[in-house]
Amino acid sequence: MPGYEMHKDEYLARLKRIEGQVRGIHRMVDEDTYCIDVLTQVSAVTRALQSVAVGLVDEHLRHCVRDAAAGDDPDEADRVLTEATRAIERLVRS
Repeated sequence: MPGYEMHKDEYLARLKRIEGQVRGIHRMVDEDTYCIDVLTQVSAVTRALQSVAVGLVDEHLRHCVRDAAAGDDPDEADRVLTEATRAIERLVRS
């Protein structure tokens, strides 16, 4: 079970709002909206996606990593920690 399972509906609702924002940006470009206004909306979508990503990382650390660390298999714990570290690295670079 994914770590975000308990908040899945919240994530889906947030992603649906973001999807609507992206459609709005598409419409703005199609209608030749002023560049700065489009960029403002792109920035808002970027922040919203980053917020979702941080939430997912938090859920992963609190559930998946914690469970692996509490388990009997140190190799599994190392694998999950490495996986989490790499995911955080990708987020930091973006």
